[in-house]
Amino acid sequence: MKKILILLLFASVISAQSAGNSGLSFLKFGFGARNVALGDFGVVAANDLTALHYNPSLLAIGSKTQLSFTHNSLLTDLTSEMFAGSFKIFGLPLAIGVNTTNISDIEVRMNPGEPLSKFSAHYFAGSISTGVRLIDEIYVGATYKYLYENLFSDNAGGYGFDLGATYLTPVVGLSFGASLRNLGSMNELRTEPTELPSDIRIGAAYNFSILNSKLDFTVLAGFQKYTLQDDSHLHFGGEAVYDHILSLRVGYAGGYDSKSISTGFGVYWKGINLDYAYVPVKYGLGDSHIISFTYSFE
Repeated sequence: MKKILILLLFASVISAQSAGNSGLSFLKFGFGARNVALGDFGVVAANDLTALHYNPSLLAIGSKTQLSFTHNSLLTDLTSEMFAGSFKIFGLPLAIGVNTTNISDIEVRMNPGEPLSKFSAHYFAGSISTGVRLIDEIYVGATYKYLYENLFSDNAGGYGFDLGATYLTPVVGLSFGASLRNLGSMNELRTEPTELPSDIRIGAAYNFSILNSKLDFTVLAGFQKYTLQDDSHLHFGGEAVYDHILSLRVGYAGGYDSKSISTGFGVYWKGINLDYAYVPVKYGLGDSHIISFTYSFE
């Protein structure tokens, strides 16, 4: 039963979609345990190559050569893996990302008793992102995505675009960010194409330190709206970092029925970031545990 509920979160009935709804919900998953722990609002908070998922303009700010892997245990019997790498070509920052999401052993039933068969649902996204300095302290970026979904005997492909912008204000540590994500289209899945979960995000972040201490802090807040839905969401997050080694994080995402609070921590050592996030989920669907590993070539 849980697998059926999870599948319904991902797609409408294959034969038709309700007006105002979207599918490909795996595109809503956060990338990077740090971002998820901070309320899943990386549009202003992503400080590494995970920015490709939230706001590609951030790739142009202090970009590094990095490799990253995130494992998401999201809901019961659902896993999502994200891989990414960033580098520069002729001075232009580039980031490549891969996302694979699977729900396995979904039972096909017509009557009570033994299932007639089982199948798996598969989702894939491959992306390439870049960002540039537009003028002064204003940065812009874009992402192109190839998308694929497979449900039972049906499959479809498509594409998506993300656009992002960042403004580093004259106030030291204060920045604003905005993104428009998941613009694009899919081919037909049996009879109807799946709508992408397009959304708009706007937010601000403030980084500051305490004099004569080894503590640094980040606070953020923002607004999110999915374009095909009536609801909107407020996001908040806070992070405390000790001596650039240990981080503690907490976040809040408002307007969701099944989740709100997120927490996590991170450890940094010799170019290696290990991060963890925990998101309690209601209705017995299973809590989310996110683990990320990032290596920076310094």
